Amino acid sequence: MIAKQPKPKKCRVTACGASFVPLRLGQAVCSPACAILDAPKNQDRARKAIAQRERRDIKVRKEKLKSRADHLREAQAAVNEYVRLRDACLPCISCDSTPNDNDLMTGSRWDAGHYRSVGACPELRFEPLNIHRQCVKCNRNLSGNAVEYRIRLVLRIGAEKVAWLEGLHPPCKYTVEEIKAIKAKYRAMTKELKKGEAA
Repeated sequence: MIAKQPKPKKCRVTACGASFVPLRLGQAVCSPACAILDAPKNQDRARKAIAQRERRDIKVRKEKLKSRADHLREAQAAVNEYVRLRDACLPCISCDSTPNDNDLMTGSRWDAGHYRSVGACPELRFEPLNIHRQCVKCNRNLSGNAVEYRIRLVLRIGAEKVAWLEGLHPPCKYTVEEIKAIKAKYRAMTKELKKGEAA
Protein backbone atom coordinates (compact mmCIF):
# COMPACT_ATOMS: atom_id res chain seq x y z
CA MET A 1 0.00 0.00 0.00
CA ILE A 2 1.41 3.39 -1.02
CA ALA A 3 1.48 6.11 1.67
CA LYS A 4 -0.58 9.20 0.83
CA GLN A 5 1.61 12.21 0.04
CA PRO A 6 0.81 15.44 1.97
CA LYS A 7 -0.77 18.25 -0.02
CA PRO A 8 1.17 21.50 -0.52
CA LYS A 9 0.28 24.32 1.90
CA LYS A 10 0.75 28.07 1.86
CA CYS A 11 3.21 29.43 4.46
CA ARG A 12 1.39 31.13 7.37
CA VAL A 13 3.83 34.06 7.42
CA THR A 14 2.10 36.72 5.35
CA ALA A 15 5.29 38.28 4.07
CA CYS A 16 6.43 34.92 2.68
CA GLY A 17 3.30 33.18 1.37
CA ALA A 18 5.41 30.47 -0.33
CA SER A 19 3.91 27.10 -1.16
CA PHE A 20 5.53 24.09 0.58
CA VAL A 21 4.94 20.42 1.28
CA PRO A 22 4.76 19.88 5.09
CA LEU A 23 7.32 17.42 6.49
CA ARG A 24 5.42 16.85 9.74
CA LEU A 25 1.85 17.02 11.00
CA GLY A 26 0.76 20.55 11.96
CA GLN A 27 3.62 22.31 10.15
CA ALA A 28 2.36 25.80 9.26
CA VAL A 29 5.50 27.55 7.98
CA CYS A 30 7.90 26.71 5.16
CA SER A 31 11.30 27.22 6.85
CA PRO A 32 13.09 27.90 10.16
CA ALA A 33 13.39 31.57 9.15
CA CYS A 34 9.60 31.84 8.80
CA ALA A 35 9.16 29.94 12.07
CA ILE A 36 11.22 32.63 13.85
CA LEU A 37 9.04 35.34 12.29
CA ASP A 38 5.87 33.45 13.27
CA ALA A 39 6.94 32.65 16.86
CA PRO A 40 5.77 35.85 18.64
CA LYS A 41 2.18 35.25 17.49
CA ASN A 42 2.17 31.85 19.18
CA GLN A 43 3.89 32.82 22.45
CA ASP A 44 0.73 33.91 24.27
CA ARG A 45 -1.12 30.79 23.20
CA ALA A 46 1.83 28.59 24.19
CA ARG A 47 2.13 30.32 27.59
CA LYS A 48 -1.58 29.80 28.26
CA ALA A 49 -1.37 26.14 27.21
CA ILE A 50 1.64 25.55 29.48
CA ALA A 51 -0.06 27.31 32.43
CA GLN A 52 -3.23 25.29 31.85
CA ARG A 53 -1.24 22.03 31.76
CA GLU A 54 0.58 23.01 34.97
CA ARG A 55 -2.72 23.79 36.74
CA ARG A 56 -4.09 20.44 35.63
CA ASP A 57 -0.96 18.64 36.88
CA ILE A 58 -1.15 20.46 40.25
CA LYS A 59 -4.82 19.51 40.58
CA VAL A 60 -4.01 15.84 39.88
CA ARG A 61 -1.11 15.87 42.39
CA LYS A 62 -3.30 17.53 45.06
CA GLU A 63 -6.03 14.94 44.49
CA LYS A 64 -3.50 12.12 45.03
CA LEU A 65 -2.32 13.70 48.31
CA LYS A 66 -5.84 13.93 49.80
CA SER A 67 -6.57 11.72 52.77
CA ARG A 68 -9.84 9.86 53.32
CA ALA A 69 -10.75 12.55 55.90
CA ASP A 70 -10.24 15.27 53.24
CA HIS A 71 -12.60 13.43 50.90
CA LEU A 72 -15.16 13.03 53.71
CA ARG A 73 -15.02 16.78 54.44
CA GLU A 74 -15.53 17.65 50.76
CA ALA A 75 -18.44 15.22 50.42
CA GLN A 76 -20.05 16.61 53.60
CA ALA A 77 -19.67 20.15 52.24
CA ALA A 78 -21.39 19.08 48.99
CA VAL A 79 -24.27 17.45 50.90
CA ASN A 80 -24.62 20.47 53.20
CA GLU A 81 -24.74 22.88 50.26
CA TYR A 82 -27.49 20.77 48.67
CA VAL A 83 -29.51 20.72 51.93
CA ARG A 84 -29.26 24.49 52.43
CA LEU A 85 -30.46 25.03 48.87
CA ARG A 86 -33.19 22.35 49.13
CA ASP A 87 -34.56 23.98 52.30
CA ALA A 88 -34.03 27.57 51.15
CA CYS A 89 -37.74 28.43 51.47
CA LEU A 90 -38.13 26.71 54.84
CA PRO A 91 -37.50 28.17 58.29
CA CYS A 92 -34.92 26.82 60.74
CA ILE A 93 -35.79 23.21 61.62
CA SER A 94 -35.37 23.95 65.34
CA CYS A 95 -36.82 27.41 65.95
CA ASP A 96 -38.80 28.43 62.83
CA SER A 97 -36.66 31.55 62.38
CA THR A 98 -36.31 32.93 58.86
CA PRO A 99 -33.59 35.15 57.33
CA ASN A 100 -35.72 38.20 58.24
CA ASP A 101 -35.71 37.45 61.96
CA ASN A 102 -32.76 39.72 62.75
CA ASP A 103 -33.25 39.34 66.50
CA LEU A 104 -32.33 35.64 66.21
CA MET A 105 -29.63 35.75 63.58
CA THR A 106 -26.84 37.98 62.41
CA GLY A 107 -25.98 38.00 58.74
CA SER A 108 -28.62 35.37 57.90
CA ARG A 109 -26.09 32.54 58.02
CA TRP A 110 -27.41 29.02 57.77
CA ASP A 111 -25.96 25.64 58.58
CA ALA A 112 -27.00 22.18 57.50
CA GLY A 113 -27.73 20.68 60.91
CA HIS A 114 -27.77 16.93 61.55
CA TYR A 115 -30.58 15.54 63.72
CA ARG A 116 -28.36 12.63 64.72
CA SER A 117 -24.84 13.98 64.86
CA VAL A 118 -21.98 12.58 62.81
CA GLY A 119 -20.23 11.56 66.03
CA ALA A 120 -23.27 9.72 67.42
CA CYS A 121 -24.35 8.10 64.16
CA PRO A 122 -21.73 8.32 61.36
CA GLU A 123 -23.88 5.97 59.24
CA LEU A 124 -26.36 8.85 58.70
CA ARG A 125 -23.85 11.60 57.99
CA PHE A 126 -24.91 11.83 54.30
CA GLU A 127 -28.59 10.90 54.78
CA PRO A 128 -30.73 13.84 53.55
CA LEU A 129 -33.59 12.97 55.95
CA ASN A 130 -31.13 13.47 58.83
CA ILE A 131 -29.92 16.91 57.65
CA HIS A 132 -31.98 20.11 57.49
CA ARG A 133 -31.35 23.81 57.20
CA GLN A 134 -30.75 25.22 60.66
CA CYS A 135 -29.84 28.67 61.93
CA VAL A 136 -26.34 29.17 63.32
CA LYS A 137 -27.75 29.96 66.77
CA CYS A 138 -29.55 26.61 67.08
CA ASN A 139 -26.87 24.50 65.42
CA ARG A 140 -23.75 25.95 67.03
CA ASN A 141 -24.78 27.89 70.12
CA LEU A 142 -27.52 25.51 71.28
CA SER A 143 -25.74 22.29 70.18
CA GLY A 144 -28.40 21.51 67.57
CA ASN A 145 -31.41 22.42 69.79
CA ALA A 146 -32.32 18.70 69.58
CA VAL A 147 -35.69 18.71 71.39
CA GLU A 148 -37.13 21.44 69.17
CA TYR A 149 -35.44 19.85 66.12
CA ARG A 150 -37.27 16.56 66.78
CA ILE A 151 -40.68 18.24 67.24
CA ARG A 152 -40.45 20.02 63.88
CA LEU A 153 -38.77 17.06 62.17
CA VAL A 154 -41.80 14.85 62.97
CA LEU A 155 -44.04 17.53 61.41
CA ARG A 156 -41.80 17.83 58.36
CA ILE A 157 -41.00 14.20 57.46
CA GLY A 158 -43.40 12.17 59.63
CA ALA A 159 -43.06 10.05 62.78
CA GLU A 160 -42.26 6.86 60.84
CA LYS A 161 -39.18 8.37 59.16
CA VAL A 162 -38.02 9.93 62.43
CA ALA A 163 -38.36 6.51 64.11
CA TRP A 164 -36.23 5.06 61.30
CA LEU A 165 -33.57 7.77 61.88
CA GLU A 166 -33.58 6.98 65.60
CA GLY A 167 -33.29 3.22 65.00
CA LEU A 168 -30.18 1.10 64.57
CA HIS A 169 -28.20 1.36 61.34
CA PRO A 170 -25.50 -0.95 60.05
CA PRO A 171 -21.96 0.48 60.28
CA CYS A 172 -20.85 2.10 57.05
CA LYS A 173 -17.16 2.38 56.14
CA TYR A 174 -17.09 4.31 52.86
CA THR A 175 -14.24 3.76 50.44
CA VAL A 176 -12.59 6.83 48.88
CA GLU A 177 -14.30 6.00 45.58
CA GLU A 178 -17.72 5.83 47.27
CA ILE A 179 -17.06 9.17 48.99
CA LYS A 180 -16.10 10.73 45.64
CA ALA A 181 -19.32 9.35 44.12
CA ILE A 182 -21.39 10.89 46.96
CA LYS A 183 -19.68 14.26 46.42
CA ALA A 184 -20.30 14.11 42.65
CA LYS A 185 -23.95 13.08 43.15
CA TYR A 186 -24.76 15.96 45.51
CA ARG A 187 -22.88 18.50 43.41
CA ALA A 188 -24.98 17.42 40.42
CA MET A 189 -28.18 17.66 42.50
CA THR A 190 -27.19 21.15 43.69
CA LYS A 191 -26.56 22.17 40.09
CA GLU A 192 -30.04 20.94 39.12
CA LEU A 193 -31.65 22.90 41.98
CA LYS A 194 -29.78 26.06 40.93
CA LYS A 195 -30.92 25.54 37.33
CA GLY A 196 -34.50 25.20 38.53
CA GLU A 197 -34.21 28.45 40.52
CA ALA A 198 -32.80 30.32 37.54
CA ALA A 199 -35.61 29.12 35.22
